[in-house]
Amino acid sequence: MPKVLRFSASLLLAAAAACSVVSDAVADVRLPNIFSDHMVLQRDQPNRVWGRADSGEQVTVKIGGQSHAATADAEGNWQVTLDPMKVGEPLELAVQGKNTVTVKDILVGEVWICSGQSNMQWNVGNSNDFDLEKAAANYPQIRMINYPRVGTQEAVWSHDAHHWMVCSPDTVGSFSAVGYFFGRQLYQTLGIPIGLVNNAWGGSAAEAWVPRETLAKNPEMYGPMLKRWESMEEQAKTLQAKTDRSDAEEKHLTNLKRALPGNQNPGNIYNGVLKSHIGYGIRGAIWYQGESNAGRAYQYRDLFPLMISQWRSDWGQGDFPFYWVQLADFRPEVAEPGDSSWAELREAQTMTMDKLPNTGEAVIIDKGEAKDIHPRNKQIVGGRLARWALANEYGLDMDYQSPRYASMEKEGNQIVLTFDKVGAGWRPFDVNELRGFSIAGEDRKFVWADAEILPDGRIAVSSGEVAEPVAVRYAWAENPVVNLYNKDDLPLTPFRTDDWPGITKDAR
Repeated sequence: MPKVLRFSASLLLAAAAACSVVSDAVADVRLPNIFSDHMVLQRDQPNRVWGRADSGEQVTVKIGGQSHAATADAEGNWQVTLDPMKVGEPLELAVQGKNTVTVKDILVGEVWICSGQSNMQWNVGNSNDFDLEKAAANYPQIRMINYPRVGTQEAVWSHDAHHWMVCSPDTVGSFSAVGYFFGRQLYQTLGIPIGLVNNAWGGSAAEAWVPRETLAKNPEMYGPMLKRWESMEEQAKTLQAKTDRSDAEEKHLTNLKRALPGNQNPGNIYNGVLKSHIGYGIRGAIWYQGESNAGRAYQYRDLFPLMISQWRSDWGQGDFPFYWVQLADFRPEVAEPGDSSWAELREAQTMTMDKLPNTGEAVIIDKGEAKDIHPRNKQIVGGRLARWALANEYGLDMDYQSPRYASMEKEGNQIVLTFDKVGAGWRPFDVNELRGFSIAGEDRKFVWADAEILPDGRIAVSSGEVAEPVAVRYAWAENPVVNLYNKDDLPLTPFRTDDWPGITKDAR
């Protein structure tokens, strides 16, 4: 099993200086930054409140008529659990030890984590129609908190400069666009306070959101990755200790110092960002990530469910809902069908719904931009995620899941496909000709195919170039040309009927 190394603190980013690490000295009663003015507590469930004080200090926590006591342990940590609360008037939280800390203007409502890489980090200010969105963003019952981007192998306890904000035209521009549009739809539909926790980091790899110790338990899958980073850490330590570095060594050390505290190093974001608010009461999480892992899409089949399971275990709230955005279309369109790492990553995302309960996928294969990895239309992304939450967590009767391939039958020179979640039926967009289907025989050479919607809702796929077809693919490219929706405007999920080895099968 690969060993787990801890990288020297001297090589961490300067941003870590604004954070509180686990070994900080304690004196006065303190709370981590997630407990700050304007926060939202998750309704109808117990909520943990934790902090620090002197070892052995008695701490009392009061809110809304409740009072709970704790004693700080040998390391100065204490924790209480609040009784479940209902939506109501704003509250104050008073934490008293040798000193008193008061948190004001607390609402009780629904709390969601908004996580992932740049398409989740992408803010409202850089999205479509910001002038209109800004003018309308007067939602005092929507509360938001942004976390900084800190990568480290040492757990960060608090990010003291970051606090909850009340949603307004002055604050909305800096917040995650997908998170905001998701939360706004929840608020407009439910009419109760919404708390949104944005910890996304652009360019981040999924392994950075998982503890190294967890990855090290599967050396066959993650050993090569961990060894690469351990080698970089050893190189950095050696060069850092050297006093007569050459110009080439100095340049290499500079590059190592940039990479090691970054967003791809396994465990870095888990420790530097996520660890500080794991355990805060939530309803669930939304996630938009995968671009950085597309080159290792088969590995993502294991890594993504592993990450979700790790979060759920650490949070201690059971299988809380976890909804994600499937990768959008991006890059130039292709003239002929073929293999695609992005298609394999989308497949890995879709597979996760079958591996873990209470998960779901918002398909946006129709909303990308060929020349920009950051589509500006985040409104529709937030809305499609909100459908999952509104239907499953809040009991609204609406379609929420994109149609999905179920089975196939060979009938002569065509393959007939059956689908789930078609709802009220199919709706081709723009033209009646169905686009994006390809077909292959035993030679595994795919060609573009004709596709026809049958009266019973199945789809027949064929090509004059393939007399004996055995497999069909749909939207199998970085930027496929597709046009098939159900009548609730949810696009058909990309799929393939074959399980032939993909181009990322052995990438580690």
